[in-house]
Amino acid sequence: MSYLERVLEPPKYGFSRHGRLYIPSNKEILTEFASRLNPFQSRKNWLSLFYWTANLSLVIPFVIFLKYFFSFPLLLIGMTYSMVILGTYGTFYLHRYSTHHAFTFKNSFWRLIGRNLVIKNIPEEIYVISHHVHHLLSEQPGDPYNVHAGWLYCFLADVNHQAIRRDLSEGEYQRLTRLIDKSGVHFNTYLQYQKWGTLCHPLLTFLHFALNWAFWYGVFFLLGGHALATALFGCSVIWAFGVRTYNFDGHGGGKDRRQDGIDFNREDLSVNQLWPGYVAGEWHNNHHLYPNGARSGFLPYQLDLAWILIRCFHFLGGISTYRDYKNDFERDYLRPYLLKASKTTESTVHHEINENETPRICETISQSPQL
Repeated sequence: MSYLERVLEPPKYGFSRHGRLYIPSNKEILTEFASRLNPFQSRKNWLSLFYWTANLSLVIPFVIFLKYFFSFPLLLIGMTYSMVILGTYGTFYLHRYSTHHAFTFKNSFWRLIGRNLVIKNIPEEIYVISHHVHHLLSEQPGDPYNVHAGWLYCFLADVNHQAIRRDLSEGEYQRLTRLIDKSGVHFNTYLQYQKWGTLCHPLLTFLHFALNWAFWYGVFFLLGGHALATALFGCSVIWAFGVRTYNFDGHGGGKDRRQDGIDFNREDLSVNQLWPGYVAGEWHNNHHLYPNGARSGFLPYQLDLAWILIRCFHFLGGISTYRDYKNDFERDYLRPYLLKASKTTESTVHHEINENETPRICETISQSPQL
């Protein structure tokens, strides 16, 4: 078993049985979910409880917006912020930077800006570590959001499957911190990890969220009063919970929905989808081809807002280096595919011509005068 295969805390029902993926019942999933949100059972459940409490608290400004400030223009602004801005940020900071190190910030100041570019929703620890495991074990036992285990398995994965193990040795713990050290998280000491069961400390996590939310509420209030602030904070709850469904859809719901000429990675069921592609730059099949690339929109129609944001940061001097694999994609996948398709088309046309001409030749021979 590799190191990454054992860094996540397995659920009580386990990731596998007899070497094969174990698909728990909905009752087992919900029981595990309730258990891992219970701080009285273990203080080490604090991060999952905090994450869900923070996300659910966004319902409060949403209700206030609907009751006191609702308007269709504000709703449209809120939905755009939720789906496009938050979605692009997730791809930009959590996915391409914190997890895959696809680019490098010039210094810690620019990283601080990148880290707090939007309303904070997801603690880095929950996202980054589990996503490394996902790439190693995609659709295999141990994949924390394995599409073959069903929608609910994926939707509640942040609580049931994405927490780090609570019995790591000191060496394993230090090795784990190096997977996420570029994200700006201030890590627990090993003794603090043994107490809290996490990489990040509760107090620092609470403080980060509080300062981030206070800053952005203040900015939105200055721009448009409580109406704009509650609209943007309230609509954020849609992305906060909608993102939990992404990996299930991004891997075809467990079915092979890959299309020739669009989805070139054939190692898993990941697919390039128009909606997450356009609103967040998440062309998932392309991403699985080049996980540590700063761009995943390779084909002409594949708009990549996260890549545009990276280029803007680079233009302003905030990003010093980045990895772009578009030329590699065209050389290794697109051109060979187009060449093969062209040869197939030529062969088909030639075959059809031969089939059409043969009867005519035979007819001509039969009608010609005998010598």
